Amino acid sequence: MFNFEPVDKEKPTKHPKDLIVSSEPERSDQSSHAKKVHDIRRPQSADARISQNPTTNSNFPKPRFQKVFSSHVHNLSPNKKISRMHNIWKGVGIHNQFENKQIEERNERPPVLKHSKSEVSLSEKYGKPQEIIGRGTFGVVRVSHKIEPKVPGERLYAKYIKRLTSEFCISSSLHHINVIDTLDLLQDTQGNYCEIMEFCAGGDLYSFIASSGGLEKGEADCFFGQLINGVKYLHDNGVAHRDLKPENLLLTSAGCLKISDFGNGECFRMAWETQAHLSHGICGSEPYIAPEEFTEDWFDPRLVDVWACGIIYMGMIMGRHLWKIAKAEDSNFKIYLEARTHGVYLEPFQKLSIGVRRVMSMVIEPNPKHRATIEQIINDPWFSMIDICFKSSPSSNSITTNLACGVKCNEKQKTMNKPPIANLV
Repeated sequence: MFNFEPVDKEKPTKHPKDLIVSSEPERSDQSSHAKKVHDIRRPQSADARISQNPTTNSNFPKPRFQKVFSSHVHNLSPNKKISRMHNIWKGVGIHNQFENKQIEERNERPPVLKHSKSEVSLSEKYGKPQEIIGRGTFGVVRVSHKIEPKVPGERLYAKYIKRLTSEFCISSSLHHINVIDTLDLLQDTQGNYCEIMEFCAGGDLYSFIASSGGLEKGEADCFFGQLINGVKYLHDNGVAHRDLKPENLLLTSAGCLKISDFGNGECFRMAWETQAHLSHGICGSEPYIAPEEFTEDWFDPRLVDVWACGIIYMGMIMGRHLWKIAKAEDSNFKIYLEARTHGVYLEPFQKLSIGVRRVMSMVIEPNPKHRATIEQIINDPWFSMIDICFKSSPSSNSITTNLACGVKCNEKQKTMNKPPIANLV
């Protein structure tokens, strides 16, 4: 029998309402037991951008997506904060290190940003960072609220981290409906960097799955479709995420999925290149790492992302991880390998429709040479029938070079000494 490690279903941490500044008033006419369905005829606050009262001096990009009428509803509340906090990996035996009290103490007084002519505080520019809503290996995430005269406030992420230069260079150059908006990079007087990102009120996908014990097929398909579209945009622009997992997929209150956290992101093809390059080294979270990372010295980072997308989809359907790690010593993964050898579908896959089963069989393929590419997934008949809630505009499908990273498209630079990927680009 194929056993699965259950996802931690601990209730999300509740934060005091007086610490959450929202541009949307509390609705007293809604029962706490009733499902909140949002009006899709108008954009939600912060998450879908507020189209009324535009400002010419705003730091926020204009809306780049279109909400379409769909056959399913994402029951995400903008006033209910879902945070995974310390227990991301409880139940799978993996624990990240979060002990960094110095980072938490930095917000006792607002950091001041030094400029040549004047001093501008982080609070003045983006609002005061408030309660912690997430943690990572190199820092914490706090919610911030910007208030401008005559302009509704927008909630942002203020992510304090130690090392983020490469992450900022990648994420700030990406502009797509399914990729988080990175707005600014600041440094305070103490030398700490602060990366400013848009705030997604729906929390992360991991917490949403854990709180519901698994998603309905229509909702899981929609999130998978948005994820694939976002990953395709990354790959089209020479970027591999290499750490795709539900914890790094954020949701707006309307159900728009956004890929975040490019700390492990990698540029496998520069703007002036026509050929991609292989990657090496293990990174990411064990349940989502492709098997070739453990066995091969060099591998295609795009196929690593594809593998993770398949694991994420099965997690949405099952409410559990398929296995702890894609190694033969993991009993569940070993059973999966044996079943594929004999052409047998295990129970979780037997419950899928023929189309989904076909795609998942190609995506969660242990041999990367036979694994489906993003293009093959998108061209599959099943994927073309997915009812995806949000569509990107054609103008948001190209990358914008961030000159602050020291990379100029008109200047060819030496590429890292990596083997090329033959006949794939």
